[in-house]
Amino acid sequence: MVYETNRIEYKERLTSDLEQEAVAFLNSEGGDIFIGVRKDGHVTGLSDPDNIQLKIADRLKNNIRPNILGLFDISAEKRDGKNIIIINLASGTEKPYCIKQKGYSESGCFIRVGSSSQPMTQEMIDRLLAKRHPLSLANMPSRNQDLHFDQLKLYYGLKKMQLNENFAQSLDLLNLDRKYNMAAFLLADNNNISVRIGKYSGTDKGDLIEREDFKDCSLVTAMMKVIDRLEIENRTLTRIQPMGTRIDKRLVDEEVLREVIINAFAHNDYSRNIDTPIFHIYSDRFEVMSFGGLVEGMTLENFYSGTSMPRNREIMRVFKDLNYVEQIGNGIPKIVNKYGREAIIIDGYVMQTILRFDTSLKKEMHDGINNKQNKKAGNKTEDKIITELNRNPSVTMDDLADAIGISAAGIKWQIDKLKSAGVIYRIGSRKRGYWEVAEPIPDYKTKNHK
Repeated sequence: MVYETNRIEYKERLTSDLEQEAVAFLNSEGGDIFIGVRKDGHVTGLSDPDNIQLKIADRLKNNIRPNILGLFDISAEKRDGKNIIIINLASGTEKPYCIKQKGYSESGCFIRVGSSSQPMTQEMIDRLLAKRHPLSLANMPSRNQDLHFDQLKLYYGLKKMQLNENFAQSLDLLNLDRKYNMAAFLLADNNNISVRIGKYSGTDKGDLIEREDFKDCSLVTAMMKVIDRLEIENRTLTRIQPMGTRIDKRLVDEEVLREVIINAFAHNDYSRNIDTPIFHIYSDRFEVMSFGGLVEGMTLENFYSGTSMPRNREIMRVFKDLNYVEQIGNGIPKIVNKYGREAIIIDGYVMQTILRFDTSLKKEMHDGINNKQNKKAGNKTEDKIITELNRNPSVTMDDLADAIGISAAGIKWQIDKLKSAGVIYRIGSRKRGYWEVAEPIPDYKTKNHK
């Protein structure tokens, strides 16, 4: 049984103090409110969860200030065969939050203390108000007011949701002067931002072999293009076991890769010169760089444990509507559980996530190939080429010639011979592609062996 904590609140039914509990979580580290559960953790259930969810959403949207769209999730599930509702609340970045009717007063502002919600002192309220960041995307006017949103409408349509003529207001894309804000600019079709992907032949930036820029499109479109491109680069390694069993393994965990990309777009700081996330593809890893560092008020421990404090609630709200974000606060723990804290490096304004390729399956294949080859043919030129291609599938012909110690013409002749024998094959174009070695490897001994 899990008891109430500073992050968990139980309610047997929907009560009049919902806003108070929500405000307390928003002003603290976030948390979950379970409705249909007694204080002792016993599940009592709810008879009409769908109707109750609608009431909760309406109250949270209309009765709390500042606007908290993008800072909460509402979901229903069954426990012990009974329906309950879970409200997941993030820690807000525009503290203090208050009950709209009571304003920024001790009766309107609350904070979580242990397992209860306590009134904030007026001194605490005034201090937080003085620190509130004025440069949120909602408050910054768009540099262009002639914006179009065909792409955003398309994405909502694919999710069976229609954006009506008041969508800009409902998505909080207007500032106080009812002009498009920076969130609207980022989500519009005709912004002038650019998101860059760089691909390198080795493990550093010494040899850029490809650069791709996604620009003049909605931030959502740019994100989906990056996801598609990195999923292509996230190759699947396959090994056939002696009994015919097939083992497939991606270079990096595909769910984590998607989470890292979405996090970079959702939490990037766009308030300073429109810095956008940058993506690097090396021969041994993916690197994702975003800007802004930790949100003010967030500690490293809270960050790694999954405390959610969305920097851009307007963008987060859209991502949640489109099901790109499953649940507030899940992303970082998922990355850390798979790749460790060392995968995320925070250095001031820059946050860098490094996902190293899992080549253990390739190494097993490589070792097996080498054992066969060593028994059969010793240290022949073809064997050296196969070894190099297994080690670095994106290697260039010139680098391969240097590594093997023969001329470029000699490398081309050997490569053509191995391709004809079905030992190696090229995936993709000469510039963007990479080499694959057949598994199991065919017998490629010929009379022309050197």
